[in-house]
Amino acid sequence: MTAPRNSAVGEQGSADSTEASKPHKSVKGSKGARPESRLALVRRARRINRELADVYPYAHPELDFENSFQLLVATVLSAQTTDLRVNQTTPALFAAYPTPEDMAAADPEALEQLIRPTGFFRAKAKSLLGLSAALRDRFGGEVPGRLEDLVTLPGVGRKTANVVLGNAFGVPGLTVDTHFGRLVRRWKWTAQEDPEKVEAAIAALFPKSEWTMLSHRIIFHGRRVCHARKPACGACPIAPLCPAYGEGETDPDKAKKLLKYEMGGQPGQRLRPPSDYPGRPAAPLGAAE
Repeated sequence: MTAPRNSAVGEQGSADSTEASKPHKSVKGSKGARPESRLALVRRARRINRELADVYPYAHPELDFENSFQLLVATVLSAQTTDLRVNQTTPALFAAYPTPEDMAAADPEALEQLIRPTGFFRAKAKSLLGLSAALRDRFGGEVPGRLEDLVTLPGVGRKTANVVLGNAFGVPGLTVDTHFGRLVRRWKWTAQEDPEKVEAAIAALFPKSEWTMLSHRIIFHGRRVCHARKPACGACPIAPLCPAYGEGETDPDKAKKLLKYEMGGQPGQRLRPPSDYPGRPAAPLGAAE
């Protein structure tokens, strides 16, 4: 499935196209190869982004939400669990506590029981009570649209703040989760491990207008194809551009069996996916999957 390439990356010109089409053997660590130049790295990174845009024209945040408060809460709950489990949990949560004022006044034990399926429910309940009270008391019951304000909320770091800014406010941001960090290091866009340093390194490779969608595409690819333990290299649409090709299964038939979600013919993570999502919606909590 293909879509027009995203023009926000900017036109690279004929020299870029020629350079980008050349294999950058140096990034594979081959002996005696010249180090990849900064220009070559930028061109290779942007070409991978364009290819991912063709593969995942429907890339989107995989948390169900209807407003900025719901997205903020869902993102806090997504720590150390799947978006699917969060999406299966939040309908009852938001029915009980639709506003920050409602959640700030919640009985802690009742809140804990509602979010129990997401794991670490006591710590998460404490964060939700704290951030809801802060929204009520310091921000008039509204989620602020500035990173410097969001990161003052309990349980909210830069990753969560960028998710909210990019997807609820249209403010570009990079979501450096485990998938994002793993893939950009595999692609040798950066060797950094610290999330803030990763964010800064990748931000320097792309125009700001691309940051939010780049995050979605990388996370989609990490969840569906480029897995942590056994990447599906033989079924990877950007294999010719990947310096880590061969770390996973290279046999095409075997690799196809490793694909997940819509690429593997399985339901996605959202109960209410966007209309252009090509896969099946996930099942509600407790339903047969």
